Amino acid sequence: MIVQSADPAIREKLACICRQFRIPGELILYRRIPNGHINTAYYTALYDGREVRQYLVQEVNWYVFREPVSMMRNIDLITKHIMAKEKTMERRRRLHFHHTAEGNNYLILEENGEREFWRLYNYIENSVSFETADGREDVLRVSGKAFGKFLRQLQDFDASQLVESIPHFHDTRYRLEAFSRVVEEDALGRAKDAAAEIGVILENRGFGCSLCEQIDRGELPIRVTHNDTKTNNILFDRDTLDPLVIIDLDTCMPGLACYDFGDTVRFAACTAEEDEPDPEKMKLDLRLFRAYAEGYLGELRGVLTPAEIESLATGAAVITLELASRFLGDYLIGDKYFRIDYPEHNLVRARAQLALFEDMMRHMDDMRRIVRALA
Repeated sequence: MIVQSADPAIREKLACICRQFRIPGELILYRRIPNGHINTAYYTALYDGREVRQYLVQEVNWYVFREPVSMMRNIDLITKHIMAKEKTMERRRRLHFHHTAEGNNYLILEENGEREFWRLYNYIENSVSFETADGREDVLRVSGKAFGKFLRQLQDFDASQLVESIPHFHDTRYRLEAFSRVVEEDALGRAKDAAAEIGVILENRGFGCSLCEQIDRGELPIRVTHNDTKTNNILFDRDTLDPLVIIDLDTCMPGLACYDFGDTVRFAACTAEEDEPDPEKMKLDLRLFRAYAEGYLGELRGVLTPAEIESLATGAAVITLELASRFLGDYLIGDKYFRIDYPEHNLVRARAQLALFEDMMRHMDDMRRIVRALA
């Protein structure tokens, strides 16, 4: 969904940003895109006297991404690597971030004593994304294909070149330790409202740290991973459902394949949205899990190691537990990280994720059998 806005101050700011990125023409249309928890994005259209060109202008959340310049360097390295391997790639299948006169793929603005971090990139025409798979196996299958292809394209990229745009982003051990500290401090006195949920997270700390222990033992390779593999971070051709391009590369960092695999399962191979108020409605859908695994593993034959294949189902449960701890931890400190629509939103999100985690644990053997059969 795109929301029309008529704020003249926003219009002038967007026009100024487009000029800074050397985009010719007059800004004739802009609309805010409300999707996403973190950044703020606008669709823009400019007319240069001959044709209308479309772009996305996005403000990066500086609270979340503390080193946005390094993050944009990551994105530059990754997009250039993919384009070098796919020299005949059509424009709709790649992200192109525009540069300022200084050669930067970002712009820092000063406003009212605050710094703002902006970027501008091409708008993919005739494309569609899906906030949820809505129970559609075809959407999950092509989503798996898209994220599998992304990992395959980057299998020969040296992940050590990248910085952690969000330190410890999928370091579950670190996340659970941070959660425990927040619970102990209980700065706002909210822990009493979530005693049962806190108990579930703390009781499963050992399982949550199991993948970190495998990294310590050198059993799982570190790859370039997307780290936010939701279906709404894939743009599909509106007519054919062919996956075009992976977007939102902000969290691309060194990581584990199973976390990327697991995050899509968590987000899309389930029976409710991630902020479903009734936890009883949140279950794992093995039919959708199989569809996603088919697409994902079909792109990665000969790429993943046996240990990585065995870790995929575990990754789905671990990432779900981790996100539950992040939602609940944010609730306990006053909702500083995730955008909320009402005061208990993060608590509701945490409860939904914990219900999904517990159902995943009940079906762990089923998930592993499906993965082994498809690998």
